[in-house]
Amino acid sequence: MDGVHYNTSRNHLVLLQNGDDFFPSLVGAINDAVSEIYLETYIFFPDEVGRRVIDAMKRAVSRGVQVHVIIDWLGTGPRVCRLLTREFSQSGIQYHIFNSWFRRGFVRLHRKLCVVDRDIAFVGGINILSDWRYDYNRKQMLSSPRQDFAVRVDGMLSMLIYQEAIRLWEQTGKLTLWERFDRYRTFYRRHRHVRTRMVLSSFIVRDNFRNRRTIQKAYLKAMGMARRQILLVTPYFAPGRRFRNALASAASRGVEVILLIGSGEFWVQDSVAQAFYPKLLSSGVKVYEYRKTQLHGKVAVIDDRWATVGSSNCDGLSLFLNHEANIVVRDEEFAGELKRRIETAIMEAEPVGERSFMNRPWYRRFWYGTAFLIYRFVMRVITWGDYN
Repeated sequence: MDGVHYNTSRNHLVLLQNGDDFFPSLVGAINDAVSEIYLETYIFFPDEVGRRVIDAMKRAVSRGVQVHVIIDWLGTGPRVCRLLTREFSQSGIQYHIFNSWFRRGFVRLHRKLCVVDRDIAFVGGINILSDWRYDYNRKQMLSSPRQDFAVRVDGMLSMLIYQEAIRLWEQTGKLTLWERFDRYRTFYRRHRHVRTRMVLSSFIVRDNFRNRRTIQKAYLKAMGMARRQILLVTPYFAPGRRFRNALASAASRGVEVILLIGSGEFWVQDSVAQAFYPKLLSSGVKVYEYRKTQLHGKVAVIDDRWATVGSSNCDGLSLFLNHEANIVVRDEEFAGELKRRIETAIMEAEPVGERSFMNRPWYRRFWYGTAFLIYRFVMRVITWGDYN
């Protein structure tokens, strides 16, 4: 099995970087499945990589394995959803399309996870498509493989991830209101019981029911306790004021805060992030923009011990609206290896200097502020005021 292996409390974790690590491990687990598989993804594209996953799931069905797949309608795209619907139906793969035509509002299924036989789980930011394929224009190829991370979990934590996968599968099915309430109540009791046994690694989700602020709270608590260093990697940076203030406050009290942001993907998104640069830079936060290829990893390391890998960007959509899932690990070896991977990416990025940024033309800096005001207004509308 590729990747870097770590044992935490009753869990064996494997840090996986990019598809070269992730897909062989995922397909291998599916090939070994004997009872059931639950897979969730924002993007499922049937290119050469997606076909490997589909073929593995078909073989599993032929062995009598129950295969359940949830794909996001917007992320995958209506046309591809129709193609996959036809193929899944013909092959016996059970599937749900999440929030087609925005029937549930603006919420998206943005998490990427898979559970096999309740014993093996995968959580991270990697969608089902090639690392070399641009994820929002899939006819266009990248010059270098997309940078992303996931974690394979073997152990007790996989049962908690399994229960969460069951919950969303049943929630997206056709149930009465009372059936949904009863299943939520049953899941909550099981969830509470299992979570109390997790010590060094944990599974956290963001949804619009019980866990509206769970991922943000985990970040805020870890950043508030930071004493030496915060390494934060996110493709899109547009969190609420509390999150931004936590970074600036940590830097002001002497913590080395390094923020690595994806750049060059969406012009407006870049402008929103740049609206925050003056305060961050003046507080001592070191900002780097990654332009080598598409940065898709959503990871962090704090004080060489606390680490997280998952699907949640540090922006309004991920922290306040979408369904997200992260693994949090408290282990020096795991955090150290992830830190080394982040530092390699930082060496490939461009630092943003406070003086050079302030020397940009006034109209560009005016646009950054305008873009943020528009973004904040839209986020407050679609999150019912939660974005703050």
